[in-house]
Amino acid sequence: MDVPACYRHPNRPARIVCQRCERPICPDCMVQGSVGFHCPECVKAAPQRTMKLKARRLQPQALTSVVIVAVNVAVWLAVLLTGWGESRLIDVLALTPHGFCPTGDGYLVLTSPAGCAAEGLQWQAGVATGAFWQVLSSEFLHVQPWHILFNMMALFVLGPQVEALFGRARFLAMYLFSGLTASTLVMALAPGYQATLGASGAIFGLMGAFLVLALKRKADLRGILIWLGLNAAFTFMVPNVSWEGHLGGFLGGVAITALMAYLPRPRRKLEWPLAALLTVLVLAAIVGISIVRFG
Repeated sequence: MDVPACYRHPNRPARIVCQRCERPICPDCMVQGSVGFHCPECVKAAPQRTMKLKARRLQPQALTSVVIVAVNVAVWLAVLLTGWGESRLIDVLALTPHGFCPTGDGYLVLTSPAGCAAEGLQWQAGVATGAFWQVLSSEFLHVQPWHILFNMMALFVLGPQVEALFGRARFLAMYLFSGLTASTLVMALAPGYQATLGASGAIFGLMGAFLVLALKRKADLRGILIWLGLNAAFTFMVPNVSWEGHLGGFLGGVAITALMAYLPRPRRKLEWPLAALLTVLVLAAIVGISIVRFG
């Protein structure tokens, strides 16, 4: 039987037809669609899908996002009830890369725990001096009402959408991993005595996840790029905002989402071992930074 030639490459046989225009196409011209294959012209002429950022009605698959919001609110209420800005919880939960020795007049003496004790003062530990839990606990800590309000609004917009696409376990892994990478960059670049807190590092990770999804689906990027641009401008225009945490969280979200989104289906069983390996590498980086920078 005669095999028709590709309408774009007359010298090549075509055994597949475009599902839209039914013209014969060769393997080089086939574009995988949700149903069958399509030719490049039909794909180009089709309306481009848009990844929209919008609030949605609460769905069962948003449970993890709701729980994370509830934990953040519970920690904020605990801070509020234990002295607010003077709460001891801030010292314990906020991320301080090295630690500091607070004096009575408010100055910070950068010294060792032993040197602080010799001066009759109480050392406030940081990650490098034993408070290792701060790399995650700081992601659930807020003090100012506007801070938790804006962060939880952003989480409630982004979280359910990413969670619905990836499932609860993967979404939680993305959120926590982004928090860890945010803390890693803070450990590497922020002042050793400076306290960093807030969920925005993990939230920037969700923005990175949304960007990866948009790229994979070849969707319109304008919405997510505008969102990222506004938040990046906010990061550098507003005083006392941790650009290190925001950038670290964004990079972490891109990395973990790219692993989950682009891993070939036959190798999906390697997804969690590879995610665990990435986590171990990030934790090793935090330990290494602590030793090299503050050891």
